[in-house]
Amino acid sequence: MANHVEMFINKEKSNINMGGKKVLIATLYSPEPVLLASNRLGPDRLVLLIDKEPNKEQEKALKVINDSLGRIIDVKAVKTDVYDIVEVTRKCVEIIDLQPKDDWISINITSGRKTKAIGLLFAAYARHDRVRKIAYNPEENKNSVVYLPKLSFKLTESQKKLLEAVANPKYAKLSLVELAEKIDTSRAMLYRNIDELRDMDLISTEDGLKLTDAGKIARL
Repeated sequence: MANHVEMFINKEKSNINMGGKKVLIATLYSPEPVLLASNRLGPDRLVLLIDKEPNKEQEKALKVINDSLGRIIDVKAVKTDVYDIVEVTRKCVEIIDLQPKDDWISINITSGRKTKAIGLLFAAYARHDRVRKIAYNPEENKNSVVYLPKLSFKLTESQKKLLEAVANPKYAKLSLVELAEKIDTSRAMLYRNIDELRDMDLISTEDGLKLTDAGKIARL
């Protein structure tokens, strides 16, 4: 396996001319999807998301990947939360932001828990301008690849300002009139943004203005 991987990676490096390095960020539980994705991409750097307290299966998978790829490329494991999607997304955004601007970033969400995969997917949406590909390998045919669309939170500047204000506890008790003044917008624009952000499920209005989990992610 190691020799095959090494040959593939060397071949990829010679065929693709890019200023930066190729980076693969992937969820991990079983090693096969990550090895397959690495074979296809030929990354220079591999970042694997594992649980804060990885079980034996995950530790075994990490060892297999380190033994197969660790002497060829830079392999790094990053521990994240398991079920808190907002925290997983925040950590993944940090990982993406740490990569040099010229790097070619790919995402693979095949392996690992679904909540962790969703968090990584949301991070790719939050940093859609940095991520080149989002891939998934179907369980029915693990040799095939499904490339997911790169979506994004397309917010206006006034919508972003409103999200920031809602997240700020100092503004929690302000009336809408006072809030409009604080963020320097008209009341009509404020009401419009509230309606639109609520329709996008980024804020809730049932008990005052509050960010939803999606709203927290959109701010990252």
